[in-house]
Amino acid sequence: MSSEPLLDTISTGDGLLLRPTGSWTAVHAAALEHLFDVVAPQLRQAKALTIDLAELHEIDTLGAWLLEKISRRAAQAGHPASVVGAAERYAGLIDQVRQVNRRQPANAVRGSLILTRLEDIGRATWGAREDLFAFLQMTGALANALLGVLRRPRSLRLTSLVYQIYRVGWQAIPIIGLITFLIGAIIAQQGIFHFRKFGAESYVVDMVGILVLRELGVLIVAIMVAGRSGSAYTAELGSMKMREEIDALSTMDLDPVEVLILPRVIALIIALPILAFLGAMAALYGGGLVAWFYGGMSPTIFIARLHEAVSITHFEVGIIKAPFMALVIGIVACSEGLRVMGSAESLGRQTTASVVKSIFCVIVLDGLFAVFFASIGM
Repeated sequence: MSSEPLLDTISTGDGLLLRPTGSWTAVHAAALEHLFDVVAPQLRQAKALTIDLAELHEIDTLGAWLLEKISRRAAQAGHPASVVGAAERYAGLIDQVRQVNRRQPANAVRGSLILTRLEDIGRATWGAREDLFAFLQMTGALANALLGVLRRPRSLRLTSLVYQIYRVGWQAIPIIGLITFLIGAIIAQQGIFHFRKFGAESYVVDMVGILVLRELGVLIVAIMVAGRSGSAYTAELGSMKMREEIDALSTMDLDPVEVLILPRVIALIIALPILAFLGAMAALYGGGLVAWFYGGMSPTIFIARLHEAVSITHFEVGIIKAPFMALVIGIVACSEGLRVMGSAESLGRQTTASVVKSIFCVIVLDGLFAVFFASIGM
């Protein structure tokens, strides 16, 4: 049975020693508030404060917060406060309560603007470090799951893999085809409009063909897949994490990466090159129609010029990029899904972060590939 909370105060010269005893729990909330009101005047006079918890029988969050409130009241008066003698089973709770609301609100910080910006850069850098660790951890987990599947091919979730290919591949064809068709048409229209001033309308075919096959085609498709399928992966895994379904899989001695994540990533790696090819064809078709109706270039001339302007190398460069972009999108989306905590706000935040980070990584990867292919003469 819990005992009444008490607070012994002992003067030690200019300092003050507090010894809480009994049960400091929410059951005795009124008594605890009374103890604080009694000791508060003495906190302003003491030059140093020591709180000895050696004789404390029981404590919960309310009691820990009241002790922290006493420490902070002394600190506000400019006197140091220390907590000693805490039992090991209570040390974690007391330490967590001590960290609550330690950071000042942004409008209360009156430091230099430069220092504030440097602090923001430091926090962003630390956040990027955590993102990198999560990315590498997910990459390692995927590699380990893939090795397990290679050793035991029957462990591959074939039904799940086919279903994910259907979702991220087949169902995405209409929107991918429409968007890339419009992108190709817009590029052709703008090219004809500006090249016409120099009498060089035929070079529009070169621009459309190289841009679509080599760069923009696969990039636009990857960005759309990141927004469409990557966000869906994050939301699905995040919802499973919130409902503890992933923990249930681990309890059943099933690897969540092998069951949930590996089929999704493999489906992306298979589907994205196909979508990039179909998107490139749709963009060329859109560019050809605009060149015909807006630029007066017949389809025969357009196709003949396209054969001269582009080579199989441009197509290879675009298709080679696609699986790597798919892998990056899958890893980022799944790792963000597993970082969801327990609230709808966390789910929305990680889903947004998944799309933003995936698009950023895809663009950076495209730039690295551009430098690489240029260095080897492709």
